[in-house]
Amino acid sequence: MALDGVFLGEIKKELMPLIGGRVDKIHQPSKGELLFAIRTYDGLKKLLINTVAGTARLHLTNADIENPKQPPMFCMLMRKHLSGAKLIDIRQPGAERVIMLDFDATNELGDMVRLTVTVELMGRRANLLLTDENGKVIDSIKRVSTEVSETPVLPGVVYTLPESDGRLSLTECSREEFEEKLAEFSKQELSKGIMKTIQGISPVFARECAFFTSHSTEVIIGEMTPDHKDRLWFYIKKIREQLDKRENKYTVIKTTSGELKDFCFCNIDQYGGLMVTKQFESPSALLDYFYSERDSLSRTRQKAQDLFRLLANTIDRTESRVKNQQLELKDCAKREQLKQYGDLITANLYALEKGMTEAKLINFYDPEQTEVTVKLDKRLTPVQNAQKYFKEYRKLDTAEKVLEKLIAQGEEEAKYLDTVLDALTRARTEGDIAALRQELSEQGYISRGRQKGKPPKALPPMKFKSSEGYDIRVGRNNAQNDRLTCKESKKTDVWLHAKDITGCHVIISCPDRGEAAKFTPDELPPDRTIEEAAMIAAYYSKAKNSSRCDVDYTFVKFVKKPAGSKPGMVIFTHNYTITVKPDEEIVQSLES
Repeated sequence: MALDGVFLGEIKKELMPLIGGRVDKIHQPSKGELLFAIRTYDGLKKLLINTVAGTARLHLTNADIENPKQPPMFCMLMRKHLSGAKLIDIRQPGAERVIMLDFDATNELGDMVRLTVTVELMGRRANLLLTDENGKVIDSIKRVSTEVSETPVLPGVVYTLPESDGRLSLTECSREEFEEKLAEFSKQELSKGIMKTIQGISPVFARECAFFTSHSTEVIIGEMTPDHKDRLWFYIKKIREQLDKRENKYTVIKTTSGELKDFCFCNIDQYGGLMVTKQFESPSALLDYFYSERDSLSRTRQKAQDLFRLLANTIDRTESRVKNQQLELKDCAKREQLKQYGDLITANLYALEKGMTEAKLINFYDPEQTEVTVKLDKRLTPVQNAQKYFKEYRKLDTAEKVLEKLIAQGEEEAKYLDTVLDALTRARTEGDIAALRQELSEQGYISRGRQKGKPPKALPPMKFKSSEGYDIRVGRNNAQNDRLTCKESKKTDVWLHAKDITGCHVIISCPDRGEAAKFTPDELPPDRTIEEAAMIAAYYSKAKNSSRCDVDYTFVKFVKKPAGSKPGMVIFTHNYTITVKPDEEIVQSLES
């Protein structure tokens, strides 16, 4: 999956209204990203440039991206040269994955100079450079030495564009030129030949061309019939017309479970029912959607690596300890036999003497009065042997009670840690991570000495509104789940939670009926609101990517927090259960 040259050309068209705008702010959210805030006649626009391999892109964004407290050195350099600069042109050489942003800026002497921000979006080579009017590199977000590449990117070096490989332009080539070039790859599959013939296209578009040409099967280029060639050229002409009239169907491809797979500047039909497609009005909206979750998850994982590692290791240790305790508990089951042996020895003291290693005694505990062999310690008297068995019995009896308690505590601890890990996978901001660090610190899993500065400010719950106008609130973590359910909700509000799995507490705000409340089904919100809130509860749980999820719901009055229980742990009664399918689109449409 990659941002191809044709798609980048559509991004360029969308950016053209920025010309004439001035750079208001520059931020560097992460090592490989730069964010320009450009003030235009239509207001402030945010331009995101990402040079990280696998996610390299350039587009307008509406996302709220957190910036570091201290700007990196490259960010400071860009601010020095481009703060207040005027954007005068946006260029793209052919269908190359290169965009050039030309600025008129003022240097330290007050003179007007022409500076260019060049964005290369070519896989691992992705980079962002600032060059002067002579094409010399002032600096780049990634410096490339001569040891790494034949075309170094270092301050003072003259920038050169990537060399063209002779492929044809999708929007300009004639049918004759296209078919002549394609024929050079006569022994290859059509999609691979198209990739080598047309400049600036991605594999998914090449496969779509082949799919339209030969339906569901690939065809070897040398074996194409006249009908194949007509269909292929018809499809290319159709795409050219869409690009020319700006009637593109910017499409995201997802698995049926919701996993993002790919995107393209046209509709994609090649997967049939194996994939789900979603279309957007603009290329920037598509990229904003596609990468926002990927990037936020990536940033979170980078900033919370120690927490992920701590939780994974602690969960493993806890589960291993519980497993060993369960094995010990299984051994305790033989304690009754030890007591019986002690009783049998006591009842037969007259027939036993010191020095015996075993005794065959009648088991009066058995209705059939069978004979049982009891092991004896020859160094002990019969009374001492009986006392030894009674002592071992008492030891195992005590151990069983302790082990049952320890196992219950261990299982509760593992379940609690799993809820924290689940919340961490959903964390999207530094505030979310800080809140979880604070929670783990309070529970003794992190040394308080490692917590720097003031405790994080409590984040507000996520807010939604049902299609029938009911306010719905969702806890972000265990601590907030407790506050939301036990302190900030009325008895007549409705509480929801994914059944038997970790997830967030969800609250539907309902009218306060006071003493008149009967807490009957008649006082529940309408069915549609219950269903939407259940979808939210399922989406913010471990069942997010499942095809169905059971969700429990009841009045807050019937939800209790046991004394001494872990954060987020509650018990509830008088509950009902609804089965829903987590639907990302519906959940996002309900956000308020």
